[in-house]
Amino acid sequence: MPPASALNWDDLRYALAIAEAGSLTGAARRLGVQHSTVLRRLDALERRLGARLFDRHRQGYAPTEAGELLAAQARRMQPQIDEMTRRIAGRDLQLTGTVRLNTSYIAMLYLLPEPLAAFARAHPGIEVEVAEAMALVDLSRRDADVALRISTQVPQHLVGRQLGTVRFRVYARRGAPGLPRQPLPLADLVDGLPWIGYERDASGTFYQRWMRGHVPPERVRLRVDLFHSMAAMLRTGLGVGALPTFVGAQEPELVAVSDDLAGLATPMWLLTHPDLRRTARIRDFMQHVGEAVAQQLSAQDEAHRTRGP
Repeated sequence: MPPASALNWDDLRYALAIAEAGSLTGAARRLGVQHSTVLRRLDALERRLGARLFDRHRQGYAPTEAGELLAAQARRMQPQIDEMTRRIAGRDLQLTGTVRLNTSYIAMLYLLPEPLAAFARAHPGIEVEVAEAMALVDLSRRDADVALRISTQVPQHLVGRQLGTVRFRVYARRGAPGLPRQPLPLADLVDGLPWIGYERDASGTFYQRWMRGHVPPERVRLRVDLFHSMAAMLRTGLGVGALPTFVGAQEPELVAVSDDLAGLATPMWLLTHPDLRRTARIRDFMQHVGEAVAQQLSAQDEAHRTRGP
């Protein structure tokens, strides 16, 4: 075995994530970091140990005997490490340190810049780290401290609050030839127009389930996997597609061509682990950033009620 100084918990955590995910991409998603970070950490760890921990195959990364040993040790240690870290962090009463936020790409682009900037100006002793990912990371493992998510379901062991409801409409490029310029019934939009859809593999997402139930596959001209990719394609005038209204409101080239899509109204949540909710920096972050995002969603709803479709 290597000397104790050659290993730390972060090493074991990265090795375990690769072993369980079977790939660098999967490990990066679990850890809330970039693919390149996982590769760099693995290469450095193997050099320090002088041993290959994973065999690289086309199908992914398979642990060697040494890799299995490291992953098994990490599995035994992880519950105790996570509990100790959360309990210590939960006793922190100072407005200093780091807050790690896990959120979606679309929320970071369209909702969070101003609230995060305002929080950073008001709390110079707190550093905020933002990790953008499609999936919710494991807050129990301290992969993040706080999560902002658009979801119909959230883990019951987390605490937080619903900030509001994210509403969706169908959008088109403003003035694009052959596309509507004002709201139409959904049946008319589905019947005779080209659509931009979401990837078939995202069958577990609420918006893809809606697409599958309302838009015939033959109407879909192109598919994307992220909301900001949808906005980019809608700006080309290729077709129509569904977007959150908080996105459409900040895209002057797009126009809403439907009423709110009732089947897509989805709560937005700000969540943390129970052990962290009394930590001063976490409490202040959730209060200030959560309130700012809630106000944006509320203002969006009010604007739509005033303007109509």
